[in-house]
Amino acid sequence: MKQTNDQEILQLIRDPSTKELGFRILIEQYQRRVYQVVRRMVLIHEDADDLTQNTFIKAYRHLDKFQENAGLFTWLYRIAVNETLTFLEKKKKRFFFSIEDHQDRLESYIDRPDSLNGNEIEKKLAKALLQLPEKQRLVFNLKYQEDMTYEQIAQITDTSIGALKASYHHAVKKIEEFLNQE
Repeated sequence: MKQTNDQEILQLIRDPSTKELGFRILIEQYQRRVYQVVRRMVLIHEDADDLTQNTFIKAYRHLDKFQENAGLFTWLYRIAVNETLTFLEKKKKRFFFSIEDHQDRLESYIDRPDSLNGNEIEKKLAKALLQLPEKQRLVFNLKYQEDMTYEQIAQITDTSIGALKASYHHAVKKIEEFLNQE
C-alpha cells in the first residue's frame, strides 16, 4: 500500500465529501504501529485491540482540534498512550489488584503458549518490562522498540527530554538487573 503523507490525509479528512476516505487511509496507515505500542504496554491482544479502536474513535471525534504543530503519527500515539495509561490504572482499581498481583497475572499470561509469538529471550524481556513503572515501560518501548527520538517521545508524552533520558536510563538498569537475576 502506498504511504500517503499527513497533509494529503488531512486534506481528505477536512473535505466533507472525502472525510470517510481520509479517515480510512489514516487507520490503514497507522493502525498497526499504534496497536504495537499499546500491545507492548497491556500484553493482552483483546485489550490492545480495544484500546487501538478507542484511539481511532477518539481521534475521529477530535480531528477538528488537531493542530499541525505535530504529525498525525505523534498525535495518534499521544492519544494511544493516554488511553493505555488510563486503562491500566482503571484495571488495577477495578479488580483491586496490588501491583504485585497484577504483575503476577501478566507474567502468567506471558508464559501461556499462545500469548506472545517469540522465543524465550523475548518472554524474559517482556517479564523484565513488567517490573518497570508504566511510564518507564512506555519510554523504554518508544525508544528501544519503536526507535523514536527523545524529541518525538517528548511530544507524545508531554515530558521534558531530560526526564525522558533519565527514565530510559533507569529502565535499562532495572531490565539489566532483572535479566541478570534470571
